[in-house]
Order: sequence, then structure tokens, then C-alpha cells
Amino acid sequence: MFIPYQPAFAAELVQPAPPAVTQNNGADAAALSAPEAPDAKGASRPTDDYHGEILVTAPGLARLDVLAGTSVMDGTELQRNLGAGTLGDVLEKVPGVSSTSFAPGVSRPVLRGLTGERVRVLTDGIGSIDAASTSADHAATIDPLLTDRIEVLRGPAVLLYGSQAIGGAVNVIGKRIPPRVPEEAVHVDALAAVDTAADRREIGSSVDVPLGSNVAFHVDGSWRKSGDVQIPGYMASKTLRAEMLAAADEEDEEGHTDEAEEIREGANTRGKIPNSQTETTSLGTGIAFFSGESNLGLSFGYYDTNYGIPGLPGVGHVHEHEEGGEEEAAAAEEGPVTIGMKQYRVDLRGALDLGDGFFDSLQTRWGWSDYTHTEFEGEETGTRFDVTGIEGRLELIQSQRGGWGGSLGAQYSHQNFEAEGEEAFVPPSKTDSFALFAVQELDLAPFELEAGGRYERTDIDVASLNETRGFDTFSGALGLSYAVTPGLRLGINGSRAERAPSVQELFADGPHVATQQYEVGNVDLTKEGAWGLEAYLRGNVGGATLSFSVYQNWFDGFIFLAETGTEEDGLPVYQFLQQDADHFGIEG
Repeated sequence: MFIPYQPAFAAELVQPAPPAVTQNNGADAAALSAPEAPDAKGASRPTDDYHGEILVTAPGLARLDVLAGTSVMDGTELQRNLGAGTLGDVLEKVPGVSSTSFAPGVSRPVLRGLTGERVRVLTDGIGSIDAASTSADHAATIDPLLTDRIEVLRGPAVLLYGSQAIGGAVNVIGKRIPPRVPEEAVHVDALAAVDTAADRREIGSSVDVPLGSNVAFHVDGSWRKSGDVQIPGYMASKTLRAEMLAAADEEDEEGHTDEAEEIREGANTRGKIPNSQTETTSLGTGIAFFSGESNLGLSFGYYDTNYGIPGLPGVGHVHEHEEGGEEEAAAAEEGPVTIGMKQYRVDLRGALDLGDGFFDSLQTRWGWSDYTHTEFEGEETGTRFDVTGIEGRLELIQSQRGGWGGSLGAQYSHQNFEAEGEEAFVPPSKTDSFALFAVQELDLAPFELEAGGRYERTDIDVASLNETRGFDTFSGALGLSYAVTPGLRLGINGSRAERAPSVQELFADGPHVATQQYEVGNVDLTKEGAWGLEAYLRGNVGGATLSFSVYQNWFDGFIFLAETGTEEDGLPVYQFLQQDADHFGIEG
């Protein structure tokens, strides 16, 4: 059982409150925020996992009480965790959530032990349209400083947001498209923080103004910079340090004194993590038009980040090149690996009121992105990734008829992926996917029954290899819960989920500098599937919130990256393989 810390001021999350000063991990943060009005429909509802009132904004998500355990971080809770910096770090205190720790500027959410291609990071219900899921060193193009609320979706119902979401999804809700016309003449949110552990400084602010009674305009910006992370001891663990010193002695015996000295330098590095600096800038503007229960909004955003990938001095790799007609291997004297990312993004959100018929409303959400990710070795460009894509979603929300409700929808995405440079390890590709999905809910108090399903077609075209792969995936879930008390539910759900392998898993072939691996894809991979079963107890007991789950997944064709025991270009070779696997967990 998990009873989260509930401060005395928790009830103020949805009440007017004066500016508050909060502290987190040595950071002094000042946040100024005025309360928000309810959505047009006026319905706010409690979550399963957190205290206070929240608004669930992803289309259709408010109906997924049985099939998905939804945790929401907003208000003071979100402000207190923003000092962590990255999305994964902000969420790692949520039950069942941890974060990757590849580098301070990178960390991504890990849900129920799964990440990467199995966890979708959403921006208001659609994908972030970047390359974040392809590798541990790729950061998500999301700035928590400009976030209004973060929803963590676990369980099978999140498959309605993409077949990749076997492990779950993180839905980041911003205010770039205004959700309503502000009541004030000017509405300002601002946050600033400093942290001595990495000399971190950050500031973010957003401004909303009404342009008449039916139009709202928004502008925002943020900046964050930090230096190398300070640590109390050696950078390398005791075991790794001993291995490095032994390797340095071997280099000395072979007469490689320069290499030996470099390895010793890495083993003796202490007091800080070199090359762990970050700098991020984000800018955006948006406008929304409202007419009764209908609305239409558009936004433009820019995101720029540069961060280092910590490494150990002396751990290099070998490049193969041709010189004078002969092929030779030479160790490269490379500088530290850093990554520069830029994204330009356009988003559209709309809702059309359909009156009092069978369907209540038609909701749509579209996003377009131009994303560039460059990996540098010192001053040299190693690999550049370019991703342009569009993703859209249409959803018909059914009117509530007695205890029956639900939604039907379709989703489409198109993505062009290119990797350039001597060390480009993934070929250019085009990926198209189309999906149909539905979720239905039946309230038979004290029982509640829900069913969800998704069909998705994915086509991957790699023209340079004359390869085309197509996958049809089917996912479904069925859940039943019982109201033990008015605020406490006991439930069970089962699911079948499938996902198509990614371009990288199928066609990778080359050195990946940032992760220090030579990656090899597997064109024979088939779709990955999983049967899932979960039992849970969620709700409120007295003044505390309770959430406890036991789950088991049986994977057929689980895709993973395995070390082969060989080397290529001085790097260990890893290949994508596939085999059955079982995944068990307890969460609370």
C-alpha cells in the first residue's frame, strides 16, 4: 500500500491562493499562478492516485477509470518537482514511475520497467514527433517549466493512444493553445529556480490575455542552464575504477603510455561529472477561438537544447577509413560527445458541439514537427538526425445514455526520418500508420465494465535498401471493477497488445557514438505481442489516497538489444533479437 505525502495545503490546488515559495532538491523556486476556471463543460473529477481535483484533458480519457490507473501531477505538486529539470526526473516520485539516467539532460520516464518504444510521450494527446524513443541518449522535446499538468497513464487503455504504449504513456498538458478565455485582463504564470549542485539557473513564464469575449491569446518562454553536476566522490564506481586502473597497467606494459594516462585520468576523476552540462530555450505562442461548447486553437513552438553525454576519458572507439587505397583502423582522438536539438512545431486543437444526439462532440488534435538532432564529437559532427512528421486524431465522444458512454476515433501519422554523417547507423525511412480505436463504458452500479480496442496498420519504407515492411496490429482490453465503498474500487482487467518493430530495430547498422555501441538491426523481426492481467485496489480511505496493483505480462516476440561478444570499429556489437519473456510487477 502506498499513501503519498499530503501536505496541509493540498486542498489549495484548485482554490485561489497567494504566490507560494517552494523548495525541491536544494532549489529555491518562486511560482506565481492564478487559479484556472473549469472547462466549458464544467466537470472536474478526482483521480485514482492523487489528492485534490484535476481535469483530464486527453480526448476520451475521463472514461478510463477501470482500464487505466491515471496519476496526475499539477499545481503545487508539479511546482515542487520542476526543479528536477527533465520530464523523467519530474515524474520519478510517482508510484510505478522511474527515469532513465543516461545523462542529466536526457532522462525519460520508465513506466512499469518499460521505456523507449514501449512508452509514448504525448503532447496533449498526440506524439511528441521527435527521435526521443529511439535511444537512451535522445531527450524528449518537452519543457516541464511550461507544463500545466502531467498525466501518467498506465494499463491497457493507453493503447488507444498508440500501439507503442504497451508500457504506458505520459501525457503532457501545456497551455500554449489556451483552454479558455481568461477572466483577468492579463493572466501571468512565472517560475524561477537556482540550484548549487550543478550551478543551475532557470526561468519560465507564460502570459494569457483575452481578445474580446471569445478569443484568447497566449505567449510563453523559458530558459534553463546548468554546469557539470557536482558529486562527493569518484565518478566511477569502486568496481569500475579498479577495472580501469588494471586496464591502465596493461596499457603501460604494452608501451601505450598515453592511453594508460588517459584511462587513469578517468579512474581518478572526482568531485564532478564532466560533460554533464545542459542549456535549453523554449518559445511559443498560441490563439484560441470559442463559441459555446465549440472551440478551435492554433499554436507555434520552438525548442532548442544542448547537453553533454558524460563519458570516461580513455574509452574511445576505432574508425575504419581508406587511405592510399588501403583500409586501416585508427583510434580517433575525439572530444566529448554533446548533442544539439532543435524543433519547430505547429499544433491545432478543436472541438465541435454536436448537440443532444447520439454523439456529444467531435474532437480533433493535429501536430506538425520539424526536428533536428546532431551528435557532436568535440567540434566534429558525428551524426545528424532529421525528423519531419505530422500526427492527427479525430474522436467522436458519445453522449451519456444512462450508464452507457464511450468514444470512437481514428488516428494517422506520417514521419520522414533521415540520419546523415559517417556514423549514421539508421537508413533514411518513411513510416505511415493509420488506426481505428474505440472505448465503451457501462455503469452497472456497484459494478463498472469497460472495453477498448485498437487496430493499427504500419508501413515502413526504406528506399535505399529497397525494403518495405508492413504490420497489422490488434490490441484490446476488458476491465471490470467493483465499488467496495463510494471512494474505493477493486478491479481486474485483461489485455492483448501488439506493436510493430521500429525502423531502428529493423534496419540499424553502424556505430552509435553517444551510447558507445555498434548497433545491428534485424530485418526478420515480427510484431511484438503481450497478454496482460492486472488486479488493483484504488481510491480514498479516510483522508488518504490508496493505490495498489499487481500485474503480469506475457510477451511473445519481445524485442531487445543483446550484446554479441564481438567488436566493430572498436565498439561492442549489439544486435536486436526477439524471444518470449514474462514481466511481473507490484505497484503501490
